[in-house]
Amino acid sequence: MHSYLVQATSKLASLARSGKIASARKLFDEMPQRDKITWNAMLSGYSQLGLFREALSLFRDMRISSVRPDNFSFTSTLSACAGACELRYGQNVHALVVVSGYVSSLPVSNSLIDVYGKCFSPCSASRVFEEMGLRNEVSWCSLLFAHVNANELGIAGGVFDDMPNRVNIAWNTMIAGHARCGDIGVCFSLFKKMQEGSFCADQWTLSALMNACAESQKPRCGCVVHCLIVKSGWGFAVEVNNSILSFYASINSHDDVVKAFESIESRTQVSWNSIIDAHMKIGDTQKAFIAFQQVPERNVVSWTSMITGCSRNGLGDHAINIFVDMMRSGLQPDNFTLGAVLHACSILATLGHGKMVHSFAIQYSYHAYAYAGNGLVNMYAKCGDIDSSNQAFDDILVKDIVSWNTMLLAFGLHGWPSRALQVHEEMLASGLKPDKVTFIALLMTCSHSGLIDKGQALFESMTSFYGLSLELDHVIDVMRIGIKEGLIAKAKAMLALL
Repeated sequence: MHSYLVQATSKLASLARSGKIASARKLFDEMPQRDKITWNAMLSGYSQLGLFREALSLFRDMRISSVRPDNFSFTSTLSACAGACELRYGQNVHALVVVSGYVSSLPVSNSLIDVYGKCFSPCSASRVFEEMGLRNEVSWCSLLFAHVNANELGIAGGVFDDMPNRVNIAWNTMIAGHARCGDIGVCFSLFKKMQEGSFCADQWTLSALMNACAESQKPRCGCVVHCLIVKSGWGFAVEVNNSILSFYASINSHDDVVKAFESIESRTQVSWNSIIDAHMKIGDTQKAFIAFQQVPERNVVSWTSMITGCSRNGLGDHAINIFVDMMRSGLQPDNFTLGAVLHACSILATLGHGKMVHSFAIQYSYHAYAYAGNGLVNMYAKCGDIDSSNQAFDDILVKDIVSWNTMLLAFGLHGWPSRALQVHEEMLASGLKPDKVTFIALLMTCSHSGLIDKGQALFESMTSFYGLSLELDHVIDVMRIGIKEGLIAKAKAMLALL
């Protein structure tokens, strides 16, 4: 029996590594006896192929069996939790890790940091990191990513400075984080320091730089980076080609988008998704539809790109129809798909469709995720159902700044200034700092409700306490407050501050 078990497990692992996961599972189910290595081989196969839900389901089965999980079981399962953004499941596994005595395992601790980082819970990631007796480069890079992913770039900078050994992935993580915010100056400064430190830029570095140019819409900088890509020899990399497509789409250079796509010799699924996204960003929905029809094999990203693009281009009905077609195809939507179609429901103010999408979000447990949850808060608010909007807000497990801003604005526009200001106080108590959008929502609330003193105090704190620069929307809202109260001179003074 032992000889059979070893041979069967070896064959199972080989099938999983070669991508024949269905055959591996069939063999697994037919085995009369399974040991820890067998379970781990199956768990690892699912996790490495991105079949995260299947991995988590298998781990549940393992817990029911007489086989106890070990450090390999935990790392594969935690990897699946990170991939599926399953924070609650990850927390439960964390508790099991502690009870089972594997908390001192370096790979397990690194996997825990990865879970919390991917699930936007940097405080939990930091706690795991601080409790580690032994750390390596993976530990530091995982913690760095956790803070960057949560947009805590200041804290991430501190972690980056404290790193005993900086590696390429750490530089790339910092550049990518600032690129996402459009901080192109910081990105190029980091890139310069990276080169001065004798680190070589790779496809991820150049892709992040190009994304920074796209976010900041700096044509000249983008062309410089494109030249750098050509000279570096990284022009063949899929990630780099996709970032080039996104850059030219962001500056509405349709001809360059087409040239960039046609220059890609080996078009992957990601390349097709990028050209769809690029056409949508330019507003050429017809060409996006044509490209979508030509995609050899559509995945969830292909469908989501179409839904998102239609929503952004005001084609809410088309977005909902595409979502229905996707569901009929048998593909399972993800967090971003649901957020995109909820945006379409918000545009059309179709409560019935919104409730349908809400039911799918609950079915797949995405209603507690920030992206889909924020879409639900906004959809219900736009449809006039403020109570359901508030309930959707409460259901979000880890709220980001968009969650708070959306709820705050919803209460303000529905004439509930006290609730809006209460949300603001709760946001501050949670440790999040307000951004420019927060103040637009706050000042709009005060403007609609005639709260002149509160509005003026908030306006002044924006620059004096939080150091945020003024924008036209902020001053317009304060001017409205002043005009409503007959304080024309004060309103003019506010305008002079811009």
